[in-house]
Amino acid sequence: MGLSTQPAIFDGHNDVLLKLFRAGRSSVSDGFLTGGDGAITLPSAQVGGFGGGFFAVFVPSPMDVDDKFEEMTRDKYDLPLPDPIAWEDAFPVVMSQAAILFELEEQGALTVCRSAADIRACLASGKIAAIFHIEGAEAIDPELDTLDVLYQAGLRSIGPVWSRPTIFGHGVPFRFPSTPDTGPGLTDHGLRLIRRCNQLGIMVDLSHLNEAGFWDVARHSDKPLVATHSNVHAICPHSRNLTDKQLAAIAESGGMVGLNFAVAFLRTDGKMLPDVPLEQMVRHLDHLIETLGEDCVGFGSDYDGAIVPEPLTSSAGLPKLRATMRQHGYDDALMTKLCQGNWLRVLEKTWGG
Repeated sequence: MGLSTQPAIFDGHNDVLLKLFRAGRSSVSDGFLTGGDGAITLPSAQVGGFGGGFFAVFVPSPMDVDDKFEEMTRDKYDLPLPDPIAWEDAFPVVMSQAAILFELEEQGALTVCRSAADIRACLASGKIAAIFHIEGAEAIDPELDTLDVLYQAGLRSIGPVWSRPTIFGHGVPFRFPSTPDTGPGLTDHGLRLIRRCNQLGIMVDLSHLNEAGFWDVARHSDKPLVATHSNVHAICPHSRNLTDKQLAAIAESGGMVGLNFAVAFLRTDGKMLPDVPLEQMVRHLDHLIETLGEDCVGFGSDYDGAIVPEPLTSSAGLPKLRATMRQHGYDDALMTKLCQGNWLRVLEKTWGG
């Protein structure tokens, strides 16, 4: 008997659009619909019970990713932050990646969801549910006109920063060991961005934001605090991970944390090495459940944007994660919450309807 593909996993973060963008537009068919070397493709999603998630639009910095990952295999590291990216450089990239998302929808591979009801309908029918998300707000102008237009196009989630600074705030560097307290908080533009996102019903993603920025959002936002792909600092003292104090604030707001599969944020030694047992992921889940409660925890894989544990290099491997969770003692009700129900709850609370 094969491993279970149920409950379907709705996931807080992937970089499918960036991968397809880098490969060229022909990759939409060859690299997603029919299968390719991506962690998430239509065939692998069906095999693994991947129900959908946040499809990130991300403007890459000119950097050697292999060199970055090599540096992150050391005992200690502190990678310099990339330079800021200007609006006029970021905007065309965001438009191109958003167009890829809508092309995937046009070809029947997924549905771009604008409400929790849309996601529920997709999960019920087996269609991949996709949230239009932007990671790093370089393409948003100071007047927020682009934010309003992109909302009308379907944007429902945004991170004010990736790790490099924007006009809105500051991200954490890739630093180990380190706390997330690495610089100043949100700018005045950043505070206006948070208020406008609250008004529109765009979820604000706290992953990559530094601690000062996190607390600025906590003070000024009237929506649940959400980190789509972040882990436990008490287990892995990486700047990208959340302290127990931050987790307590997320819990108090009725928010959400999606467990990141990236190995450097899972391992106690902070190294970007893939020999990570799935039990280490469950260790983070246990801590998150203990600190946040079982209604505020889910997944944020970072698929197609990170090195992940060897058993999960493709979304086709997700049944192995479910099996490990069940063996650990998670019952059916908790499995459903962790795999999809908690994301639906927090998005309903953030978006309404």
